[in-house]
Amino acid sequence: MTFQQTRNVVLALACSLALAACGKKEEPAPATPSTPPASTPAPSPQAAPSSTSAMATTAAVTVVSVDLGNAVDGSQKVATPASQFAPKDTIYASVGTSGSASATTVGAKWTYQDGQTVNDSSTSISPTGPAFTAFHISKPDGLPAGHYKVDISLNGSLASSKEFDVK
Repeated sequence: MTFQQTRNVVLALACSLALAACGKKEEPAPATPSTPPASTPAPSPQAAPSSTSAMATTAAVTVVSVDLGNAVDGSQKVATPASQFAPKDTIYASVGTSGSASATTVGAKWTYQDGQTVNDSSTSISPTGPAFTAFHISKPDGLPAGHYKVDISLNGSLASSKEFDVK
């Protein structure tokens, strides 16, 4: 290995360790003038709302909702939520997030009833408050009838799942 390659490996490991340490809250870091304190503490697992879908949190961004529908508005919110679609519909998943952070990755993995992946995509967002991100699937000759699921991830971790049918 050359010196340059060794240096790059050491830098990558140092960055990985630093990122892993960010999730630990053993000692709060002293606040600096350039970093305002959080306005509200993160909810404890017992305070999490009960629902049929799991919610995921990164250090600063939380998935708060996932709605399915066949249209979205200008802010990427589903116009009319639905769980049943026609084969030629474009099916949207609108992911609502809260919080702020740069370079947060939101992903959507769409699967058919047998577990076959229909589409898997992600996008990087940098929200500064509540935001919506829309994903969609469609097929020009129509999606096969059956049961589908979309898994929503936040920085690679499952955040929520929604099931729906094409009839």
